[in-house]
Amino acid sequence: MAPHIVMARHGQTEWSLLGRHTGRTDIPLLDEGRRTAKLLGERLHRPPWDGLPDAEVRTSPLSRARETCDLAGFGDRAQDWDALMEWDYGAYEGRTQAEIQETDPDWFIWRDGVPVGVPGAPSRGETLAELSDRADGVIEYVRSADRDVLVFAHGHILRVLCARWIGEDVSFAARIKLSPASLSVLGWAYGAPAVDRWNDTGHLGT
Repeated sequence: MAPHIVMARHGQTEWSLLGRHTGRTDIPLLDEGRRTAKLLGERLHRPPWDGLPDAEVRTSPLSRARETCDLAGFGDRAQDWDALMEWDYGAYEGRTQAEIQETDPDWFIWRDGVPVGVPGAPSRGETLAELSDRADGVIEYVRSADRDVLVFAHGHILRVLCARWIGEDVSFAARIKLSPASLSVLGWAYGAPAVDRWNDTGHLGT
C-alpha cells in the first residue's frame, strides 16, 4: 500500500481569526475552534475513515494542534512531532500582513519569507529553504513505511507539505488556501504523488 498523509488543520484561535502570524506562540483554541475540532473528529470516526485504526497519528506539540487532536478523539494515539510545528516567523510573529506591509509594501511571504536572526525578535525565524527541508523530512518519513499517517498541524506547514508532496516549490503553497478544522489528503494517482482531497470542510456545514 502506498502511504497517504491525512491532514487536519487545527481549529480557530484568536490570532488566526485576526490574521496574525502565529508561529511558535502557543495560542489556545477559541470555543468555536473546540466545537469544530469535535466535528472534525466525528467526521474521521465515520465511514470511510472509521477512526483510521491502522494509521499512525502525529501532532504538532503546540497546544492549538494538540488540543484539536485530543478533541477529535485521537489524543491517546498521537505522538508529538516538532517537525509539524508552524513556520517560525521570527520578527513577524504576531503581526498581520497589513502591519508588515506598512514598512514593506511589496512583501509577500511565499516569495520573500521572514526576517531571520533579528536581535530582540521572539524567535530566530525560519527561511523558505529551511521550511522546505523540514517538510521534505516529514514526507520522507511517511513514505518510508506501509501505513498512512494522520497529522494535526497548522495552515502554512500543511500547505508546504502539499506543495512538496507533489514536487512543487514552497511558493506553490500561496495558491492553496486552508481553513481551520479542515481535512485534506495527500495520496497517489497513476503511481505519482497527488492531492486526493483538499480543504474539505463538509463536516462544518460549509
